[in-house]
Amino acid sequence: MTEPAKASEIQLRAVRRWLLAAAAMIFLTLIVGGATRLTESGLSIVEWKPITGVLPPLSENEWRAEFSKYQTIPQYRELNRGMSLDAFKTIYWWEWSHRLLARLTGAVFLLPFLFFLLRGTIPKQLHARLWGIFAAGAALGAVGWWMVSSGLTQGVSVSQYRLSFHLTLATAIYGAIVWTAQQLTLRKPAEVPSRVRLGAVAIAVLLLFQIYLGALVAGLDAGLVYNTWPTIDGTFVPSPERLWFLEPAWRNLFENTLTVQFQHRMVAYAIWLLAIWHAYDAWRRRRPFAGAAVLAGAVTLQAGLGIVTLLHQAPISLALAHQMLAIIVFTIAVVQAEGLSHREMIEVQRSSMAEQGA
Repeated sequence: MTEPAKASEIQLRAVRRWLLAAAAMIFLTLIVGGATRLTESGLSIVEWKPITGVLPPLSENEWRAEFSKYQTIPQYRELNRGMSLDAFKTIYWWEWSHRLLARLTGAVFLLPFLFFLLRGTIPKQLHARLWGIFAAGAALGAVGWWMVSSGLTQGVSVSQYRLSFHLTLATAIYGAIVWTAQQLTLRKPAEVPSRVRLGAVAIAVLLLFQIYLGALVAGLDAGLVYNTWPTIDGTFVPSPERLWFLEPAWRNLFENTLTVQFQHRMVAYAIWLLAIWHAYDAWRRRRPFAGAAVLAGAVTLQAGLGIVTLLHQAPISLALAHQMLAIIVFTIAVVQAEGLSHREMIEVQRSSMAEQGA
């Protein structure tokens, strides 16, 4: 290998580390965001100040001013009336930490990105994708405020529609970064039948959809009802009149707690069966089996944790563990799917090295 090629490989490794660091920041932000929701802290900051909001209240008067703003919204009047200032500080710190992590994540992505662009380190084929990821991340901040604003004027929580969109967009950005980072690993591509490859991609896509459904469950507090398994509402498949009583019918998919929890269960069963079949298919065809087996095991563990969480009426510790494991399982699925679709990026890397060597 020529010296320029070696240098290019080292540079690509640095780009990959940067992407993994950005992904780790998003993972941490997702977990803190989950804790913020579970502790009902997300509405404690009632203004969106992207720049000046970095600083928390620094004096007792500033704390009282923030508390006074919170006291004007329905959540305080209907849920937390009589809350002490110290109790308010607790929920405020959760939401402030979540917003600060989101800002830091943006900086961790953008600043090294600009540096690598100026150095010509990033393959040209990735420029548009990475700019797209940054734009999606910037939009995510606006979506976050759009979500919070839905809980400031009516009700005691944010809209489940906006919550699920916010979480799914954040997870999709995370997945795109993990996929791109994995594409920058120099390894021999595996010869994999298209069915095995498509199975891995299908699992990753279904897991992202399942995270969306899980956010709907969380937004409706649907995990606090129908706490039996394998039955739900006294049967395995509820009656149509219970599943579809809202008009128009599509609203049941998003607003009927029974329907929302039922569809979350059914998709979980589908993902589990597909993951088991994917592992069996990889083993039967003597193709890369380890990743498929790990994915099947992780999906099984997540399904079991989901059942335990449901049976215990979603206590904060189990609910947060369930969300954390969901992101981990999604990560495994993305890595597995990318690993079976790796040939194209190997050629991108080679061409990039040749350009720099010239």
